[in-house]
Amino acid sequence: MPDVSLTALLLLGLAALVAGYIDAVVGGGGLIQLPALLVAFPGVAPIHLLATNKLSSICGTSAAAVTYARKVRPDLRTSIALVLCAFGGSAAGSAVASHVPRDVFDPIVLVALVLVGAWVVARPTLGGHTALRWHGWPELVALAIIGAVIGFYDGALGPGTGSFLTIALVGIVGHSFLGATARAKLANWATNFASLCVFVPQGAVMWRLGLVMGACNLLGGWLGARTALRVGTGFVRVVFVLVVACFAIKIGVGLL
Repeated sequence: MPDVSLTALLLLGLAALVAGYIDAVVGGGGLIQLPALLVAFPGVAPIHLLATNKLSSICGTSAAAVTYARKVRPDLRTSIALVLCAFGGSAAGSAVASHVPRDVFDPIVLVALVLVGAWVVARPTLGGHTALRWHGWPELVALAIIGAVIGFYDGALGPGTGSFLTIALVGIVGHSFLGATARAKLANWATNFASLCVFVPQGAVMWRLGLVMGACNLLGGWLGARTALRVGTGFVRVVFVLVVACFAIKIGVGLL
């Protein structure tokens, strides 16, 4: 691990804590954690930072996924389809992570975020309750496509994956925000695990730093999931819009 001061380590731990909390509520924790790593280690190869971010993130998504699964109890059959395809997509994305230029993704992601944010704001009842558009095989196919596509994005780049999963499950499939967030945590755990399966054999993970940040991320994930479950869908919706807006502004400024 590169030399890091105690102050920098504390700040990275704080970033991981906040990222875990935000990610557990609505996704998008990588918008906080990955930029913090980039600032702290400007001379380190991006693949090492991405791999370390995944190690930290899987700790938080593990805590959030378990908490949501115990309280929301998402349907196992449909969740498995989403999770398995998300795993496969993320493994494929991670395999090409070091070869894909970021500037290919940013303009597409920015447009998608603006459209998604505007759609959620314009439809106040969206995600307020479950209203599935399909049942049976059509629903499984939709979940498989969502998992594979967003999983690939997470493996190749990552930030905002939880938010993209949530809005896809709400807007395309018809889940409530709370139910979608519960399923998104399971899928996000799978995408993080798949990435680590690719990055660990390459020696890309900075283990000591990742485990310290992971402990903080786990605490944040546990707190965030409990908050979302206690306050409910309305709170998740508000946080979702705020996170999407911050993500869009961040990418937009970077493109200027």
